[in-house]
Amino acid sequence: MRYLILLAFACCAATATAQTAEELVAKNTEAKGGIAKIKAIKTLRMTGRLQQGDFTAVVGQEGKAPDMLRTTFTIQNMTQVQAYDGKVGWQISPFSGRKDPELLGEDDVRDLVEQADFYGPLIDYKDKGHTIEYLGHDIVDGDDVYRLKVTLKNGDIVYYNLDPDTYLEIRMETQQFIRGSVRERVTELGSYKLVNGVYMPFTIEAGPKRNPNARSKITFAKIEANVDIPDADFKMRARP
Repeated sequence: MRYLILLAFACCAATATAQTAEELVAKNTEAKGGIAKIKAIKTLRMTGRLQQGDFTAVVGQEGKAPDMLRTTFTIQNMTQVQAYDGKVGWQISPFSGRKDPELLGEDDVRDLVEQADFYGPLIDYKDKGHTIEYLGHDIVDGDDVYRLKVTLKNGDIVYYNLDPDTYLEIRMETQQFIRGSVRERVTELGSYKLVNGVYMPFTIEAGPKRNPNARSKITFAKIEANVDIPDADFKMRARP
């Protein structure tokens, strides 16, 4: 009998945790503007500046639902490109003396695939094969947060830290499991502004978890929604 009672309590606790996780995902979605406004956005074009110490560069990013991404990094009129067309990841790397498009390696493609999820892993997470756990109320680097653990379909983990007042994410911690090793990255998000009725971060600071000095900060000057971006812009062009 005692075993059955303990089992019942355990089941109830698991259900409560699942419901709490669902509630936080719903509140995060609503805080951004609601699912209808989020899914009304089909493309995004972002332009801004990257800063790391005294080093600066012009950056750009274009995304298209459901999973296309193109990023650019420009210094002294030379532009590096990385892109994913939903199937293939590729790059142009002039800083390495390569001016022709080339396929990306497995590790870099993995980053692009995860970043290319246009609406992010919280939206339709069950359909995508992800799981979410609520880890409770916590203090992370002095910030009061609600903490979610998102296990992606590929096994990688993203910890979402939500502001308890706005329910927007202010910090994400990513763990990627690659060939027996773990790669950890931290992303700080801030300066949220409305874009087509949806709150989006205009500042993103990201880099290795264990080396804060290696992190870089991107400040977007402009984020445009539903601009015309042809599918061909994400595809690797054949060499002439």
